[in-house]
Amino acid sequence: MRVSVVLLLLFVLTAMPIVTMRWIRPWTTAFMIQHDFAAGAACDRFTYPWAPWRAISPHVPVAILAAEDQRFPAHLGFDFQSIADALEDRGDGRRLRGASTISQQVAKNLFLWPAHSWVRKGLEAYLTVIIELAWPKRRILEVYLNIAQFGPCTFGVAAAGEVFFAKPAAILSASEAALLAAVLPNPEHFRVDAPSARVRQRAAWIRQQARNLGGPAFLGTL
Repeated sequence: MRVSVVLLLLFVLTAMPIVTMRWIRPWTTAFMIQHDFAAGAACDRFTYPWAPWRAISPHVPVAILAAEDQRFPAHLGFDFQSIADALEDRGDGRRLRGASTISQQVAKNLFLWPAHSWVRKGLEAYLTVIIELAWPKRRILEVYLNIAQFGPCTFGVAAAGEVFFAKPAAILSASEAALLAAVLPNPEHFRVDAPSARVRQRAAWIRQQARNLGGPAFLGTL
């Protein structure tokens, strides 16, 4: 009986802040705090303005979904097809690719740490389930767009728009959105403001994938 009470309390304590974030923006994230400590004096200003959904160009979420999670509208937090494909690649000796969904990345960035471990993956899965139950899909994507890292000391699409293109997130073009999405695998290494040939190639692929999804009309499925 006591074990069940403890488990219930743990669930309530973890679920309550997540539920409130359906309406209230997170002021910071675990990844931002870790980055801030690691960067130290390298960051003159920790850039983290918030852009609500209506203030974000529709090209940006479409590009992010095209690059990171094309099954986002249909899955419940876990893309089992991508997981199976990644495991097959690993079994064939090919480079291991990521299979995390947008929902999993939100859970990880908000509350956890970047190092790979079974403990972290287990916590990530648990938090992902709560997020999927508590938030609509559009809210999950809105939070992701505001906490994703696009460059050193630059978190969120509002900061990225101003830092890299000198314009608000609301008027970012399809090409600019694809370039932002292209650096997400490693925003400390890949550069939006000085894109390598690899980043430009990936951005072109993302633009094509976004067109294949139907462009901004794809957001109507959320």
